[in-house]
Amino acid sequence: MLKYEKSGHIATITIDNPPVNVFTPAMHKQMFEVLQEFVADREVRCGILTGAGERSFCAGDDIKSKRPDRTREEIVDRHLNPSRSFDTQEYPGWEHEVMTLARYKPIVGAANGYCFGQGFIYFNLLTDIRYAASNAVFGMPEIAYGMGGAGAALSLGRMIPHTAAMELLLLGGKIDAEEAARMFLVNKVVAPEDLLSTAQAAAERIASHPPLGIRVEMESYQRSFDMSRADAMATAGHMYRLARSVQSTQPPLADKEAAE
Repeated sequence: MLKYEKSGHIATITIDNPPVNVFTPAMHKQMFEVLQEFVADREVRCGILTGAGERSFCAGDDIKSKRPDRTREEIVDRHLNPSRSFDTQEYPGWEHEVMTLARYKPIVGAANGYCFGQGFIYFNLLTDIRYAASNAVFGMPEIAYGMGGAGAALSLGRMIPHTAAMELLLLGGKIDAEEAARMFLVNKVVAPEDLLSTAQAAAERIASHPPLGIRVEMESYQRSFDMSRADAMATAGHMYRLARSVQSTQPPLADKEAAE
């Protein structure tokens, strides 16, 4: 299951399915619903995504989950004619909805222990600033079973250097937290006992900034990837001027609190 907890302007999403926090098909639907709530809540300014316990952030999908028996024709038909009302036990299932949901609100990732497969995908796709405990281990082992496509689903080559992406995707091995930092998968490696406090501090810093500025930064940044340089500059300029024309002159929360 997932735990969704709010404290002030911060929401924490915790993957909690012992012993290694694998995702069941039903949990993908829950993740989609949690993210919808997170995005829509105007009081929440930043999120944290982490895994419960010390053993694992998320070791991937639960391969033991019962899937409906389908003929090849039914599988192809469902792929070409997807429905948002599909059964939660289907696979592929709600993870597609999670990975295509528009999100312009920051999430800080905090990875501890194993971060494999779908857990690796969610960690990289659903977070914007990432911290890893020194015991974290990352990997995409699916290629050994003929399961490819994660690099495209993640646009991993946009996140890290091409050679690092190919190493992860084609070799199918495991890397430790320090290697993940060298590959630019994470911003910083910290002691396990400092992981959540580090993520919390970053989330609070983000939440202290004017929400409109964060919203404009997130959307213009994301949209610019698919634009020419001229179009990206124009979009950023329009969004910036629109935001500045209505933005409050009040100082950020951090400055106000310091003054008090």
